[in-house]
Amino acid sequence: MISPVPSRSVHVVLRYLMVAAATVGLAAGTASAGAASPQHVAAKTRTYSTPATAPLATGLVDQGLFNSGQRSAAFALSRAAGATYARIIVSWRYIAPATLPADFVASDPASAGYSWGGLDAVIASAESAGLSPILDIIGTPNWAYAKRPSGLNAGRPKASALGDFATALATHYSAAHGSPVHVFQVWNEPNLSLDLSPVSASAYRGMVNAVADAVHAVDPTNLVVAGGLEPVGHKQTKKRHWNSVAPLAFMRSLLCVSKGKHPHSTCNDPVRLDVWSHHPYTHGGPFGHAAVPDDIELGDLPRMRAVLQAGARLHHIVSAQPVKFWVTEFGWDTNPPRPNAASLSLAARWTSESLQQMWRSGVSLVTWFLLQDYKSPSPFQCGLYFYSKSLNEVRPKPVLTAFRFPFTAYLKGTTVSVWGRDATSDQEDVTIELRHGKRGKWHTVALVSSNEHGIFRATMKLKAAKKDWVRAIATGSGTSLAFSLTRPKNPSFIGPWGY
Repeated sequence: MISPVPSRSVHVVLRYLMVAAATVGLAAGTASAGAASPQHVAAKTRTYSTPATAPLATGLVDQGLFNSGQRSAAFALSRAAGATYARIIVSWRYIAPATLPADFVASDPASAGYSWGGLDAVIASAESAGLSPILDIIGTPNWAYAKRPSGLNAGRPKASALGDFATALATHYSAAHGSPVHVFQVWNEPNLSLDLSPVSASAYRGMVNAVADAVHAVDPTNLVVAGGLEPVGHKQTKKRHWNSVAPLAFMRSLLCVSKGKHPHSTCNDPVRLDVWSHHPYTHGGPFGHAAVPDDIELGDLPRMRAVLQAGARLHHIVSAQPVKFWVTEFGWDTNPPRPNAASLSLAARWTSESLQQMWRSGVSLVTWFLLQDYKSPSPFQCGLYFYSKSLNEVRPKPVLTAFRFPFTAYLKGTTVSVWGRDATSDQEDVTIELRHGKRGKWHTVALVSSNEHGIFRATMKLKAAKKDWVRAIATGSGTSLAFSLTRPKNPSFIGPWGY
């Protein structure tokens, strides 16, 4: 259960913001004394403007830290890393009573038996740091199962009971109660039997619709997030006592969409959702494709988006607005500390490239897992910071800078194409610098204006070679990591967890 922790004072939160800013500066490196800033660009420097594009917001998910006594510091560091969202796990079974009181009204948040204090403290801390909570509902109470757990497999809740809890949750955090929260995610990786069993797209559709009807009745502007799928399918075996359904197959079944280049309806059961999400953990770097056609890793996201668009086109998705495409969990392990994972420098490059790849695939929010590595020997070493007992002693990875100020540069013939998002996610003048080799002097080669979302991109004619490096500088963002024009060979055996 999430236990309430007294709020820290504002000056302590600000202190952590300053620590984060300092560590970001250390990770990024500072511009050399001769480096050009937007105010000192030579008149002959070519300038570029970026047209309107889709946005790219970022968020963090770190259940351990967000639910700990260090939550204020964790949220402050998350915001300093450029995040504007925090995915917060809402454990239904711990908020609801273990045994139902005789007069319990599940849709009433004030009903005796509900315990909101722990979640209240987490949400208040996130909001005070400037983060919008994504409330991800998981965990069925003992009395609310339609199908009980079996072994490692999780069972399935009654959709009506889930809807009642969603009403209570949305009402408790509605504007009328002084703390409006508008984003609600339905379950985690429902195509995985460890989270929902037996895995059934139609049963999950009932859960999503129950939550959507509930939270939209409280406030029509509330957003319902569905999906959040495991990226690969697995059959149950004698050694593996669980299974997962390949995400694209699960999605087609949920949205009543057929296979093929010209999808048609396979059923007439609409699903009510506002956001579709996925967890595209990937082997082989940011351009990696899944080995099985219905699995979805980073390089396959356009195929998932196509199914989403087909579902909308066939009117199988009911939403008051265009449906968004989000990634609500993603990350790369690093070496150190994880053997066989990507090196610190490669993981940082992959982070920028992954963010660009997701944005190009229509993703408008990427939520990173984790803020800080888990303690070894856990396989989860994908934090923006190395593990430390205290956030007073946080040590950033280069991944932090790539997450906060992503930047890529690719050489093709006589042109260099650059892309990035400034850390302030607003309109800024971004200086592009080039260096010949690893130890040459940086020279300003262009000035690119980002758009209203902080996205900047340009294709520049330059005298550049594979041995050269490029970086970006912007007010409020500092200096990006230097990006090599030599494309590394991405080892296909490296996965998100170092295997």
